[in-house]
Amino acid sequence: MKPSTIPLGDDDRWRIALAKDRRFDGVFVTGVHSTGIYCRPSCPARAPLRKNVRFYASPGEAENAGLRACKRCSPDTQSAEEACVLAAIAAIRASLDQGRGPMTLEALAGLTGYTPTHFQRLFKRTVGLSPAAYAKALREERVRGALSDGLGVTKALSSAGYAGSKQFYAETKGKLGMTPNDWSKGGAGKRVHWAVLPTTLGPMLVAATDKGVCCLAFGEDEGELRARFAKAELVPAGEDFRALFAQVLEAVEQPGPGSAAIPLDVKGTAFQQRVWEELRRIPYGETRSYGELAAALGNPKASRAVGGANGANHVAVLIPCHRVIAADGSLGGYAYGLAIKAELLRREGS
Repeated sequence: MKPSTIPLGDDDRWRIALAKDRRFDGVFVTGVHSTGIYCRPSCPARAPLRKNVRFYASPGEAENAGLRACKRCSPDTQSAEEACVLAAIAAIRASLDQGRGPMTLEALAGLTGYTPTHFQRLFKRTVGLSPAAYAKALREERVRGALSDGLGVTKALSSAGYAGSKQFYAETKGKLGMTPNDWSKGGAGKRVHWAVLPTTLGPMLVAATDKGVCCLAFGEDEGELRARFAKAELVPAGEDFRALFAQVLEAVEQPGPGSAAIPLDVKGTAFQQRVWEELRRIPYGETRSYGELAAALGNPKASRAVGGANGANHVAVLIPCHRVIAADGSLGGYAYGLAIKAELLRREGS
């Protein structure tokens, strides 16, 4: 998925194994060469010495290296709990495929034999989201994908199991992103106000609609902006945007937690929006690795997709992708150069 394809590093995997984090079961296995066995990350056995450990992507890869499965955590078999969660996910998808909308918690629990309360806890522990939140994110993803493929708004909403546009707007209210109609038109009819502001980090392009900032980029000008918003009307920013652009400038020159209040109007897939929203939750002055961000989204296998969503972010600083670094603590990459990334982190005290 695009340039930032940084998977979990071995240091990440070691920390996960020490924490016995069951969310990563199935993502990799831990090979202990002093004993000749391999385990799930959540194996309850005593932690081995780091020098004796190697990590493998799958049980098959570990067995090819001459290791055998741990009898305590059975990494080569699927647990009954995992099987129930996978069955529930398949049922949720089938229900949406058939246009019936999301299933109730009680119906899903009935498929697994667990009580609704226990099943909800199990599903969230495994996936990172409740069944309702998972179905909601999946529906939003399907709607946006259908609109991007040219399907009309009504059909796109219906295909994802929405009763109508009112229900979709109610569920997605307050989220980052354009409306379904904006998606289907590719942004046509939007008026984008822009300016290039001088900063201590070099020229900074800022653009906004009447809903909020839609672009913040260093070292770019009207040409790049026009390429991003080919169907929009671009106009130089006037007095109406002076206060907003002053807030943006302050967020760069004198960063602080207050920048989170600056309104945004950005376009992305449902997954990209989830990543961008999670980026905005990273506390001021802190950083996260790609693997940590993927885990926070409830999908530890999605490090590469998280990197792709980072690369698709066109609102620097306000959607703080600069706070995502490599697993080994190095800066990783940044669209506007590592010098700017390092300085932004320094200003935030990271």
